[in-house]
Amino acid sequence: MSGGPSFRLAKPEEAGRVVEFINLHFDWKLPVVNRPEFFDFYYRSGQGLQFALAEQGGEWLAVVGYIRASQGPRPDLWASVWVAKKGANGAGLALMDALPRLAGAGVLACNNIRPKTMALYRFLGWHAGRMGHFYRLAPLPRYQLAQVQAPAILPVGGDLALEPVPGPSALAALGLPETPHTPKKDVWYLARRYFAFPHLAYQVYAARHSGALLAYLVCRVVDGGRGKVLRIADYIGRDEVLPRLGKAIDRLLLASGAEYAELYCAGLPAAVLKAAGFCERAEGSPDILPNYLTPPLFENTDYYYFTSAPEQFVMFRADGDQDRPNLPEA
Repeated sequence: MSGGPSFRLAKPEEAGRVVEFINLHFDWKLPVVNRPEFFDFYYRSGQGLQFALAEQGGEWLAVVGYIRASQGPRPDLWASVWVAKKGANGAGLALMDALPRLAGAGVLACNNIRPKTMALYRFLGWHAGRMGHFYRLAPLPRYQLAQVQAPAILPVGGDLALEPVPGPSALAALGLPETPHTPKKDVWYLARRYFAFPHLAYQVYAARHSGALLAYLVCRVVDGGRGKVLRIADYIGRDEVLPRLGKAIDRLLLASGAEYAELYCAGLPAAVLKAAGFCERAEGSPDILPNYLTPPLFENTDYYYFTSAPEQFVMFRADGDQDRPNLPEA
């Protein structure tokens, strides 16, 4: 028998055992695993089960779930739930290192890792960091949700309009805009993520010029009772297109009745976001832009991430298994 663990993809019929392993070895019961609508959405693709595992002598030591960004033969992936048996953290880290090979992945990334684990990913030679938090205030006399000590509304331009994309068929007809960013998302992923996601409704907008598709912007409006927030969940397009949407985003902000628009993002230059009209909430800032709104919890939330390939890497709020409602485990 080998002196170390072996690694493989889980079989479809092992779904129940995967859930049992996670529930036994994680700190609490995760809704993303224990709610069938989330488990099926994130971790099933056709007849396949999107988990990898480490085992030794028939005993499971660690599991990791992953999410595909496309249907292609070498998809970029987001790592999701990652759990190791007590005393088997080394096997868990080795499993994460083996995941790209096991799943035939290009780029591997994860949204919302624990800050203390960043050193582990750096040990693997990957990049880990904090996602930036950016916001644009609506021109209001006072704010019920945003607590910004020196409110500023940056000037914006923009020659592009945002057209609603009503559904998957319209998305398929439009296709994909040109972008150098990774993870590479295809139409299958975008249609599934933003038109078929359980419990949340997104608005997908397209930006075109002379008939050519330049970008998608994905938003949703959150009503916290005391005010609304326009959350930008995703952007697919080249960097230089985003500032050309400044006035169009302002129109969305006005139409939504929200206090501010916000986005969490890693990879887009701060100068590009500033040109699009967004101020940055730096880490440790006294300004508060609450993440939890139902009911409002007046504190900031920071998100951390890793990627196996930082060049041209961009991550947004809705990537991976994030931007989902807070629901009980089942």
